[in-house]
Amino acid sequence: MTARAPQSGFSLIEVIIALAVLAISLSALINSTSTATANTIGLRDKTLAHWVAMNKMAQIRLDGKWPGMGVKKGKSKLADREWEVETTISGTPEPSIRRIDIRVRKPGDPKETSLTLLTGFIGKPAGS
Repeated sequence: MTARAPQSGFSLIEVIIALAVLAISLSALINSTSTATANTIGLRDKTLAHWVAMNKMAQIRLDGKWPGMGVKKGKSKLADREWEVETTISGTPEPSIRRIDIRVRKPGDPKETSLTLLTGFIGKPAGS
């Protein structure tokens, strides 16, 4: 009678368990990758919106005119994208200073939301 050599390798149950562990690991990796991608897109949009707001603030300051109070809505283009810009100019306790709030959102976003809100102040130009 010949003795059988011991079998080497993996049993079916070990292969199934290894595949289950691999499937769970890959699922977690895909989930974290999609979350990171969504966060990156959100940060890119917020950064671009903030640049749009800073550009608008710079335009107001470089204009050299005393801005009238009220709300002005408009559009701006940056990075091959269009942005909705809402500029609110209001008074302050100091009559020679105005407050400027600039909200920027993507077209179609709800009016009460914004990607960024930039607040600045401007003094009355000399001789005005």
